[in-house]
Amino acid sequence: MTAWFQSFGITYEWSWLIATVIGILVIALPLMLAVAMIIYADRKIWAAMALRRGPNVVGPWGLLQSFADGLKVFLKETIVPTGANRGLFLIAPIITFTVALIVWAVIPFDAGVVLADINVGLLYVLAASSLGVYGVIVAGWASNSKYPFFSALRAAAQMVSYEVSIGFVLICVVLYANTYNLSAIVMAQQGHKLFGLLNGYGFNPLLFPMAVVFLISSMAETFRTPFDLVEAESELVAGHQTEYSSMSFALFWLGEYANVILMCALNAILFWGGWLPPINWAPLYWIPGILWLFAKMAFFFFVFSWVKATVPRYRYDQLMRLGWKIFLPFSILFVVLISGWLMFTRYGVTA
Repeated sequence: MTAWFQSFGITYEWSWLIATVIGILVIALPLMLAVAMIIYADRKIWAAMALRRGPNVVGPWGLLQSFADGLKVFLKETIVPTGANRGLFLIAPIITFTVALIVWAVIPFDAGVVLADINVGLLYVLAASSLGVYGVIVAGWASNSKYPFFSALRAAAQMVSYEVSIGFVLICVVLYANTYNLSAIVMAQQGHKLFGLLNGYGFNPLLFPMAVVFLISSMAETFRTPFDLVEAESELVAGHQTEYSSMSFALFWLGEYANVILMCALNAILFWGGWLPPINWAPLYWIPGILWLFAKMAFFFFVFSWVKATVPRYRYDQLMRLGWKIFLPFSILFVVLISGWLMFTRYGVTA
């Protein structure tokens, strides 16, 4: 696109800037629309599992309910508690929302369809997504209220606990793919198992357990039930969001669901072939890769909603035990197994 703008006589610097801004808008605007739609889908799935109707009044089949909710919070007054740190209180939801957006810069939607195809894309995702906890911590401290403060403490411990396991899971993927580039990781999964018929590391017996660990850990990273100790309404009212109203509250919601979509995309990209069809069969490649990626993301989002509708919330000690006593040693064990297997099969015994 930069070259196309240069063909009109625009300098390279301005061409690059215009192309980058357009690329950002092409990702950010549909993402905001997707967030509105998955909130609707989330509520519909919960309703179906509870034998209820869910949103069905605003617009056809209730499709405009999320937009009505967005308009409602936009028109409300932003209230800052008297004892709160005003600057930090207002910047916390902006941090959460911004961090949720910047990670999408390196997510490949199809071959070559990525805003920034950097060599360390996976490290960028890990670094940027881990910053999201700062929005929760700052909100909890700046609110000057005990419930948000407890939520901030829980969020810090929870994010640290499960990011350690996620780090070791990603090491397993990197060992197999031999790269940190997300597009290259997807292409490395083409024809991975069953005599080249299956696309995806998830079909590998050594990596399938890591795919399960990553799926569960991604629910914990995004504070989804049964790991929503940060927003436990029966204990902490609404957690770090308790004192928020209007658009500041909506920014937390947008950031949370943008992170959920991101984790669905990462599950698909890292373990299930990304934009590749599940079977390495030529006619399946006639379907655009972006549709395969969206279909896999939709499946994982359904799993997220399914778990939220059916699994009761963990106690805090159960949450910590799962992260430190089960996932951490389990993921370390598989790093050893996978690295040993690759030493024997890929590099030879003498290596």
